[in-house]
Amino acid sequence: MTAVGTGETRAPAWRGGFGRLWTAAVVSRFGDALRGAALPLLAASLTERPLLIASVTACGYLPWILFGLLGGAVADRVDQRRAMWTVDAVRGLLMASFAVAVALGHASITLLIALAFTLTLLQTLFDNAATALLPVLVAPATLGSANARLMTGQKIAGGLVGAPAVPVLIAAGAGVPFLADAASFLLAAALVASLRISAPEREPRPDGSTLRREIAAGLRTLWHDRALRGLCAATALCNIGMGALIATLVVLVTGWLRAGTAGYAAATTAFTVGGLAGGVLNRRITARLGPLRTVLLAGAVQTGALLVMGSVRSLGALVAALAVFGGMSMLWNVNTTTLMQQRAPADMLGRLGSAFRTLAVAGAPLGALLGGAVATAWGRGTPALLTAAFFVLSVAALIPARKADVPVGAPDADVTTARAPG
Repeated sequence: MTAVGTGETRAPAWRGGFGRLWTAAVVSRFGDALRGAALPLLAASLTERPLLIASVTACGYLPWILFGLLGGAVADRVDQRRAMWTVDAVRGLLMASFAVAVALGHASITLLIALAFTLTLLQTLFDNAATALLPVLVAPATLGSANARLMTGQKIAGGLVGAPAVPVLIAAGAGVPFLADAASFLLAAALVASLRISAPEREPRPDGSTLRREIAAGLRTLWHDRALRGLCAATALCNIGMGALIATLVVLVTGWLRAGTAGYAAATTAFTVGGLAGGVLNRRITARLGPLRTVLLAGAVQTGALLVMGSVRSLGALVAALAVFGGMSMLWNVNTTTLMQQRAPADMLGRLGSAFRTLAVAGAPLGALLGGAVATAWGRGTPALLTAAFFVLSVAALIPARKADVPVGAPDADVTTARAPG
């Protein structure tokens, strides 16, 4: 049996397709940041009803909850490279059409809601296909470093470049940010389409196989593999806590600490900078500890940072804690993703990746509601303590995965089994 996690890690070669995939991911994330910042501003200019404005954001989550598992099953059936560039091409054309509508003054809240829902629906296929494609492009020993470089590049493009560019682009015209997003989709589609890799060889599906049965087979595999089950449970618990923290961070900073908008900007910047530092340090830390111990370390340190956030009434302490928290978040995200990719049967990566994402998306709004309720009942600093409790639970969920030998795949006859790459 293959051990769950190894300390072996190398940097991926930029040639051979990874460089183009990285560029496509970073360009696309830049466009996402433009749209993510411009869409609520546009919604607020069209209506003063908070519920309608919030509906635009909510419809960006709903397709994952409704169709995330289906997107993973489809991603396991198709050529992932072709699915990715086709989806990005369609999204680029949709955004270009929307940019024209905005420029001509034809935008409406109904159109914004439909756009947000459709883009995320397409994303359920794209993201699951991307999760399955990366292990094809890079050697197993470079997978962790490849994930770190992808996530770090996306954080730079989204957090440090994309969002601050929105006011400049809006000044040039209300439709310009969306036109730039369309261009990012089309460029990313061209880069992915240029990848020279063969379509994966798949065994013929058994007679009577349906998407529903394939989704069920993937869920059974997830449930019967102790390591994957622990990773998935940890992801769900972590994201409930993150939902509570993110939803109430502005209240904590501006209300409890009375630090105003400047303090909130400092807090969010500290989180972003910490995440970049975590991406840079990930390879060195993982090489020393291995991916699983790195995740456990990250969860423990994040818990301590959250306790500081919720108990020390100081902006300086909060900024420092958020920087540490951001760095450990990057370590957590990179290594949980890598462990899932290494552990999952190759022909089920789409389905298992979709289960992780669906639980993560579903957990965030639940956590947001819990955070708001806790802040109302016990004070504005308590959501950070609630988040700390969820992180303790998420680390505990990973403990069973520490066993060196865990069988991969389910015992059911119709569930594909495979060895995880060593």
